[in-house]
Formats: sequence, C-alpha cells, structure tokens
Amino acid sequence: MKLVGYARTSTTEQVAGLEAQIRDLTAAGADIIYNEQVSSVGERPEFEAALATLEAGDTLVVTKMDRLARSIVDLLNLVENFNKSGFTLRILNLGGDTVDTRSATGRLMLSMLASFAQFEREIMLERQRDGIAKAKSEGKYRGGAPTARRKSAQVLEMRNEGKTLSEIARALGVSRASVGRILEQNGLQGGWLKKTPSNLTGDDLFG
Repeated sequence: MKLVGYARTSTTEQVAGLEAQIRDLTAAGADIIYNEQVSSVGERPEFEAALATLEAGDTLVVTKMDRLARSIVDLLNLVENFNKSGFTLRILNLGGDTVDTRSATGRLMLSMLASFAQFEREIMLERQRDGIAKAKSEGKYRGGAPTARRKSAQVLEMRNEGKTLSEIARALGVSRASVGRILEQNGLQGGWLKKTPSNLTGDDLFG
C-alpha cells in the first residue's frame, strides 16, 4: 500500500507555499509526491499522474482540502469515487485535525461536512427564492435562464454518457465553469466513475 502525496499552489510565485506542502507531506511519510503550480479550475496534469499511480489500498494525502477540491461538494464526490475504487484520502489539516477516510472518525467528519453542505445549499436556495419573490413584488424580476442553463438537459445527458466537463463545454459552446455549475446544482459535480483504478484520471473525478 502506497502513500501518494499531492501538493499544489495556484501561481508560480507561491514557491514557499509549495515547498511547505512538500515538507509536510514528506514528514507524513509520503512514498512519492506530485506537485504543480496551477489553478484548481485548470488542467492539473500532476494530479492526474498521482491518481494514475493509485491502486486499491493506496492513500492519497494532501495538506489541506483546498489543495485538492474546489468545494465541500467536490471533496465528498472525490471520496465517494475513491471508496468505489478502494482508495482512501488523508487530509493533514482539516479544521486543525487530520482526517483519514480509512478510520471511522474520518468518515464521520466527512459525513458531518456533507450535512453542512446540504444545509448550506438549502439556505442558499431559500435566499434565492426570497430574492426572486421580492424582485417580482417590486416589478424588477425579468426571469429567463442564461444560455448555459437552457442547455442543462444536454449537459446532464452528455455527462451520463461519460463525457468530461471540457468535452461538454466544447460541444455545447459554453464555458467549462458553466458546465460545472450545472452539474453541481444537480448534485453531480464529481460525475460517475466509469473507469478502472488503473486508468482513472482527474476528469473522471472533477471533469
């Protein structure tokens, strides 16, 4: 069983931050460490390389959640896909604690995060409804869905066919971020795991 480390900073100027992550991952016992300086929303070749090395029983370790996932929803989808593949995830600092999905405590903490994420989404939707109702009462609501939202059905259909976010965006002529928002709004940001652990890529987990 391997402990595979992954470190990331958003820009090339954050050298010290990247070095600090590598140092912490080394101290945690990582057998191999992949690192890169890219945005979380862009292509992440080193992340995909890290995933490609994982086999059943292996653990991916990162220093913090935001080095790996864009949101709690992303994190939970990643963990779900890891569980299907027999991988585990270790986050060295999540609110001051180390979380390892191999342990019952780690799984409990992630379940609590899932509950908070659902609660946050319900509050957001409630505020959105209240805002629309107020705008309508004041005659300011125009309605109408943006171009990307009108293609929601096509986005979901193509994702279910196994297409990546980038492929869907190119085919429908919308931004990759818009595709991601549609999937997240439908609880599908991580998509479905359609590949075996040996050929799993970042697109399978984050699109």
